[in-house]
Amino acid sequence: MPESWVNSGVDLHLDLRGAGGRRAALIAALRDAVRDGRLAPGTRLPPYRSLAADLGLARNTVADAYAELVAEGWLTAVQGSGTRVAERVEPLKTARIPKKVPKTAGPRHNLRQGQPDATSFPRTEWLAAARRALNVAPHDAFGPGDPRGRPELREALSGYLARARGVRTSPDRIVVCSGFAHALRLLFPAVLPGSLAVEAYGLAFHRSIFAAAKVRTIPLALDEHGARVEDLAVPTVLLTPAHQFPTGGPLHHDRRVAVVGHVRATGGLLIEDDYDGEFRYDRKPVGAVQGLDPEHVVYAGSVSKSLSPALRLGWLVLPERLVDAVLAVKGEREAWAGALDQLTLAEFIAAGAYDRHIRRMRQRYRRRRDLLVGALAEQAPHVVPTGIAAGLHAVLRLPPGTEKAALKAAAWQGLALDGLAAFRHPDSRMSTMDGLVVGYATPPEHAYAAALAALCRALPPA
Repeated sequence: MPESWVNSGVDLHLDLRGAGGRRAALIAALRDAVRDGRLAPGTRLPPYRSLAADLGLARNTVADAYAELVAEGWLTAVQGSGTRVAERVEPLKTARIPKKVPKTAGPRHNLRQGQPDATSFPRTEWLAAARRALNVAPHDAFGPGDPRGRPELREALSGYLARARGVRTSPDRIVVCSGFAHALRLLFPAVLPGSLAVEAYGLAFHRSIFAAAKVRTIPLALDEHGARVEDLAVPTVLLTPAHQFPTGGPLHHDRRVAVVGHVRATGGLLIEDDYDGEFRYDRKPVGAVQGLDPEHVVYAGSVSKSLSPALRLGWLVLPERLVDAVLAVKGEREAWAGALDQLTLAEFIAAGAYDRHIRRMRQRYRRRRDLLVGALAEQAPHVVPTGIAAGLHAVLRLPPGTEKAALKAAAWQGLALDGLAAFRHPDSRMSTMDGLVVGYATPPEHAYAAALAALCRALPPA
């Protein structure tokens, strides 16, 4: 069978449009490829016949070009080893050599919120789940993706969310997305136009998504019972009921009932951001508000905190009337969440590995939380952490007017963390709260004690 580009073995892209004959153009193209680093020292070149077939040249033309470059020292030819790029080929003086840009020194300790312990990703169990999932994956999993998400994952999520979070749904009302930010972009403004009530403290990144979508956000004041939903003036509201972000604490039961009554009466919707609902330490489990009224609550979750933000997997549990509208925004094919990761997560959940990972991490994060509380009690007893019954961060409330100085002191200590002011809605009328938001999940285990010591040194004196 004649050799062709289909079965020639090694691919090598060369531009032969230079002046001169085909042999001269090939020699020049190979020199350029070695000179600019596309062909690194030691790289094995295709056999004569393969490259000749790929480029539409005579075999003798390729053989002559190789021989000349060997004679010049650009290539080497050893019996049984083929033709390779010569070691330590020096670039021409005119060659552009990429310069290394010196990196600026970053913080020594990362105590920013919103990041799980990256060293604890369950690599072995995830790999095992991936292998099992691939072994049984149907052929259509390797075709164009369904914008709803893989049925295996939607089935697994339906059972898990019902059992662990009290969500009432079925697989056909779940739409897979790439995370909470993607979920917001699917909903606003095409599906849910108009104004939106939000908590007075929350992520500025989320507010920027609403601003880009021309959605006006109206801040709701907070107190020890969560958002003051009795002040709601618009039908649609976004809340973090299980663990208010970032101040901490669940939405009080009476307010859960009240907000569901409000959206039901106004024909509105509650968007429930359940960003870290699995991680609780000193309180009874708090289920999802969605369970009170699945037709007036959009439940959003992801694996960003429980597993890793690198997976880019999240989900929307939708009222039946919104499913088609969200799918219309998403498009005819899945463009965000990879099918293989979806299949792996489905198997990971079905095999019980997700539950085991959550329990393991719940113990680890509780221990870290306890170490933070203990360090503060010993070295800065005048600073009281709040919002610590659940989640991956704590808020250290500070005396009025001391937050900026504490952040400056933290920077001097090599600490990366945020102040509460960074999360305040610019239109909020509630009293300003000074404090630091400390993410205790992020630092590696060996550096955690040093990070806590640096934090205590940065805190204002009593």
